[in-house]
Amino acid sequence: MNDLHFRLAGDADLATLVRLRDDAARWMLAQGITGQWQPGQLGEDHFRKTMANGEVWLAEADGRVAGAWELWWEDEDAWGPQPPVAGYVHRLMVDRSSARPGTGRFLLRAAERRVAAAGRSFVRLDCLAGNARLNAYYLDAGYRVVGHKAGKPQPGGAPKSFTLFEKTTYG
Repeated sequence: MNDLHFRLAGDADLATLVRLRDDAARWMLAQGITGQWQPGQLGEDHFRKTMANGEVWLAEADGRVAGAWELWWEDEDAWGPQPPVAGYVHRLMVDRSSARPGTGRFLLRAAERRVAAAGRSFVRLDCLAGNARLNAYYLDAGYRVVGHKAGKPQPGGAPKSFTLFEKTTYG
C-alpha cells in the first residue's frame, strides 16, 4: 500500500466524493447492509461544508482515487461537548472498483496518524449500532466501544442509533 498518497480534497474533488459515497452506499446495499447509507443522500454541499469546518482526505494510487474520509475536530451530535482531545473520523470510503484489499484499514491508519500529528490523544468514530459487520471491523482495528448514542441526527435522513468507538493515538 506504499503506493497510496494522501491529500486534502478541494472543490475540484466534490463530484468524486459524491461518487465514492454513492458507490459505497450501493455496495452496502448489495451486501445486505441496509439502513445505513443510501445513494443520493449526500451531495456536493455536504462535502463543501465539511471541508470548511474540518478536513476531507483523498487517497490516490496511480493517479486514481482509492478512497477518502472525513476528519472532524468536534462531533457534538454524537459525543456531546468535549475538550479538544480527539479527532472524529467519518465516512471512511473505499473505491471498490480499483482499491486493493486492506485499503480501508490503511486509510483508517492514515486518519489516526493525522489525529496524532494534530496533538490529539484519541481517534473517535461512530458506527450504526445494527451494522454488526462494521462494528466488528472497528473492534478488529483496535477500537473499543465507549458508549452508544440513540437518535443521532443524520444528514439527509432520519436520526439513527450508533455505537461510539475510541482508540488512543500514539503520536
